[in-house]
Amino acid sequence: MFDVVGIGYTATDYLGIVPRYADLDTKMEMSPFIKQGGGPAATAMVTVARLGGRASYVGKVGDDDFGRFMLDQLALEGVDTSQVRVEPGAESQFAFIVVDGETGKRTIYWTRSGVPSLRPDEISREHILSAKVLLVDGHDIQAAIEAAGWANEAGIPVVYDAGTARENTDLLFERTNYLAASRVFASAFAGEDDPEKAARAMLGGRRKLSAVTLGDEGCVYATSEGTAYQPAFKVDTVDTTGAGDVFHGALAFGVLRDWPIPEMVEFASAVAAMKCTALGGRTAIPTRPQALGFLRERSANPFWRGTDP
Repeated sequence: MFDVVGIGYTATDYLGIVPRYADLDTKMEMSPFIKQGGGPAATAMVTVARLGGRASYVGKVGDDDFGRFMLDQLALEGVDTSQVRVEPGAESQFAFIVVDGETGKRTIYWTRSGVPSLRPDEISREHILSAKVLLVDGHDIQAAIEAAGWANEAGIPVVYDAGTARENTDLLFERTNYLAASRVFASAFAGEDDPEKAARAMLGGRRKLSAVTLGDEGCVYATSEGTAYQPAFKVDTVDTTGAGDVFHGALAFGVLRDWPIPEMVEFASAVAAMKCTALGGRTAIPTRPQALGFLRERSANPFWRGTDP
């Protein structure tokens, strides 16, 4: 039924740009300001949908205005939400995000509020196995471990957006085929501050790809053929919020298309860069034709020439 199913976190984001980060006990006007859906797994599924894939988000929200807003935002993007659990009486997740007007870098203040974690008994094995690719972000760790185990048994590739190492992260890690980790995760989990060494250390087992994302420095990744570096595409950056979430969604799309790993990583880097050209984690996520047009102009890789790969 679905190309990619994503399990994990969603939120309502309030985002504003400021001329510079303010000192304590001062006031500063934000301009512009927007409200939109956010969260790693949810935004990754929006990315898949924008790129033309059939995406389903699995997670949990409260039965309040924030929860309804998140579901409405996903529905507007064509993302299936039939497996989202609505927790009665719970206040939903949200975030305040301040974006520096000079650099586009953001500071996020977030809360899960009163929404408990999604439990393994709250996910459908049939729904997970309807996917061609499974994406997990590690927030609902026990549900993610269960789903990844089902995917392993069925030969469905698992993409892991590894932002922060948590309890039982090692169990999810063992069930992962395509790992894309933050520098913070890689350092803590692999015990290596050098990203290239960390990428190599996290390769093995089921993993065909072990990548460490480095923001505007690009990413390094390891495969069975060795290590490589993918530089970030240079764009007029407005806001970096959600760039990693979009990278992971685009990576899952590359897995879906069964592209070679270097092309998967280059595509994900391009889509994430394009996202950064407007305020909000989802505003500037491109369509597939837009992303391929960007790559044909900006990449020397012949893979992107001619027809849609």
